[in-house]
Amino acid sequence: MFQNKKTGGLLLAGLAALAYYKYSKMSEEQKKNIVGDLKAKGQKLYDEYAPAELKDLLGKKKTEATETFSESQAFSG
Repeated sequence: MFQNKKTGGLLLAGLAALAYYKYSKMSEEQKKNIVGDLKAKGQKLYDEYAPAELKDLLGKKKTEATETFSESQAFSG
């Protein structure tokens, strides 16, 4: 039982190291493309599968944070 956990952990660590190595060798344009693609896919998943209640909750937090920031900028104090 313990042998499988050790092997799985080492395999995961090896894959993470390989991914980091490949990412570090990419050009800046390739890195930006990968990050942009991941953000677009994440936004698509959020739009399709997130419940409306969660979207409303997160939307209110963003609005409150924006309003708080705007009020603090208006204070010249």
